[in-house]
Amino acid sequence: MFKTILWDNDGVLVETEQWYFEATKIIMSEEGFNLTLDIYRETFLKKNTGAWHLLKISDKKYIKNLRDRRNSLYSSFLKEKDIHLPEVSNILQQLSQTYKMGIVTSSRKDHFDMIHRNSNILQYFDFIITSDDFTNSKPHPEPYLLGIRHSGYHANQCIAVEDSERGVIAAKNANLFCLAIPNELTCKSDFSRADRILKNINEILEFLD
Repeated sequence: MFKTILWDNDGVLVETEQWYFEATKIIMSEEGFNLTLDIYRETFLKKNTGAWHLLKISDKKYIKNLRDRRNSLYSSFLKEKDIHLPEVSNILQQLSQTYKMGIVTSSRKDHFDMIHRNSNILQYFDFIITSDDFTNSKPHPEPYLLGIRHSGYHANQCIAVEDSERGVIAAKNANLFCLAIPNELTCKSDFSRADRILKNINEILEFLD
């Protein structure tokens, strides 16, 4: 039935989301705001609105500076922290023999390149879509609509793998079958629209068998 697997990146293939949260939390704390996990989940992982508006700062240049500082700090984390999941490579190697595969991520291209500078998994993908390739990020369906076009198949022949509520919404609004794999940051999200909820990435092999 399925011909293509469209993978989210952060939180599914690599453990990076916690460091994005940490970088954002540090910068916002310097402005006197405590960015809790609940706030982060609601603003970043569900609505994709960001939380800068909670600082009540109207100066756009100042906010851009904060965002740039966050991105710089996040980049340093990507270079220093162990973000790779050892079991992912074997799973992707097996699936790539049967399915066409692509990554559909809201990550910036420069961050994506840092993330995978020392990974060995990009060899298993036929195409990669980052935020540089589309205008509207998840939960908008545009990233997945682009992924479907790149796959060369119809939506009902593609399956999406997500870890966040906004990702599931994007996939379902693109008429995709969607597997959700909650993690520590996203476990409190609403995954009711997902077609299946898996405990971990290893269960994908069993599901597709």
